[in-house]
Amino acid sequence: MKVLYAEDERQLSVAVTEILKMEGFDVTPVYDGEEALNALSNDYYDAAILDIMMPKKDGIEVLETMRRDGNHIPVLMLTAKATVDDRITGLSTGADDYLAKPFAMKELVARLQSLMRRSSDYRYSVVKYANIELDSKSCELRSDKGSLRLNNPEAELLTYLVHHVGRSFSAKEINDEVWSGQESPEKAELYLYYLKNKLRQIHADVGISIKEDSFTLKEG
Repeated sequence: MKVLYAEDERQLSVAVTEILKMEGFDVTPVYDGEEALNALSNDYYDAAILDIMMPKKDGIEVLETMRRDGNHIPVLMLTAKATVDDRITGLSTGADDYLAKPFAMKELVARLQSLMRRSSDYRYSVVKYANIELDSKSCELRSDKGSLRLNNPEAELLTYLVHHVGRSFSAKEINDEVWSGQESPEKAELYLYYLKNKLRQIHADVGISIKEDSFTLKEG
């Protein structure tokens, strides 16, 4: 399992790289955003860990370039900021998960393993409902009015909701049933709101109805 690890703090990079290697990952460390993009253009990786605060190009710029170039591997963002706005920026750009510094190595390893497992287990080809179509390989969501890319958790979420159209879920139920409780109800709710907005952006004939903390995918 090849992982690109972009972190400009050298001591932290050395420590994290060694631990990830002990866990069985093949890690390539880089120290700024330009190095990260060069590595991504010259080799294939199963996942990437990107620190947001890096020189030359920050983690958000690297992620934006990756997604624009069609690179859809799972991305875990590291941030020194624990604010909601910082998390929203990463997730809305196309990150699959985030972890605030300082972090416990066990949590980093667990989140990385979870991302890679979910990515490899996600095998639906094309999901269709009403006027929308989701290509799960590229995570591109299309309608007859436009298209955009979902991140991996949003694509997993939409796939699940399409297979349970009309059923109402709480954020906790979504977390338990889509991600086996590996995320949190708060993050599940965030993904639901993002997905609701993205369906609206492409003028989908289907949307997420929110009523008294319950969420339902339905037409109209």
